[in-house]
Amino acid sequence: MSELVTGEAVALELRPARLPSRALAVLLDLAVTVAAYILVSVGLLVATASLDEAAQVALSIAAFLLVLVGGPIAVETLSHGRSLGKLACGLRVVRDDGGPIRFRHALVRGAIGVVEILMTFGVVACIASLVSARGRRLGDVFAGTLVVRERTAAGRMSAVPPPPPWLAGRFSALDLSAVPDGLWLAVRQYLTRMQQLDPRAGWDLAQRLATDLSALTGVPVPPGVPPAMYLAAVLQERQVREARRAFGHSPAGGGPEAARAFVAPQTPPAPSPASPPASPALSPSPAPSDAADMADVAARRPATGFVPPA
Repeated sequence: MSELVTGEAVALELRPARLPSRALAVLLDLAVTVAAYILVSVGLLVATASLDEAAQVALSIAAFLLVLVGGPIAVETLSHGRSLGKLACGLRVVRDDGGPIRFRHALVRGAIGVVEILMTFGVVACIASLVSARGRRLGDVFAGTLVVRERTAAGRMSAVPPPPPWLAGRFSALDLSAVPDGLWLAVRQYLTRMQQLDPRAGWDLAQRLATDLSALTGVPVPPGVPPAMYLAAVLQERQVREARRAFGHSPAGGGPEAARAFVAPQTPPAPSPASPPASPALSPSPAPSDAADMADVAARRPATGFVPPA
């Protein structure tokens, strides 16, 4: 699901960049890359004047691949999708689910970009962007990426709310490998815009997303955990694993057998059909067995900081 539409006809998706801004960013990147290639070529020509013609040709090809192909790939990888041209135009390359790109994404984009941008003078890239619904060129299609507008009005900017502290690390054993990028995108966009939704529509959408996510992980939602909190906690767990993987540490988590270890009783409480909860994102945690336990848990639990939908 690359786009999710709520009951209020609110489309939850990223904001793709338009062709003019993308073309301007590519022109700026090409100008910098070609200037660097000319400088490197002149330096090689002076340094290899004593070599034979075959050696000079080989070094020229190596310089072409290193500067015009390897340079943009290295820049996009190290900057997480923000080359000099994209930085100037307020754009960024992200994955289909809205996350940062990695080396493999930049490699596919750069390799295909040699054909559709350099060898065809951008004609193929322009045609592909015009045909695509989200303005993606062939490199984006094969790499699973999207160029989005990063600069938005201050009133529109919103971050994914963190889960309450008492849910931190609770889903570290979930197997998230079967969850598609489209569902991660829908979860991310719901959490950033849930305050704009009607409480009933937001609650229904959160329940639907939580049901889809739990079905793909093979573990049901723990009883008593509101769906919005569950989505925020699982999304944070995915981000933690990606950060560990990016810094060379082993990602947390385990297989389905380990994931089922944290599951509580299998019968979650159902909300009353007559009147939906007023604040679904702030529903209480798993109910204790008696009133004394409930008071004790409420006294020990820190503030969540989780903002409910308006």
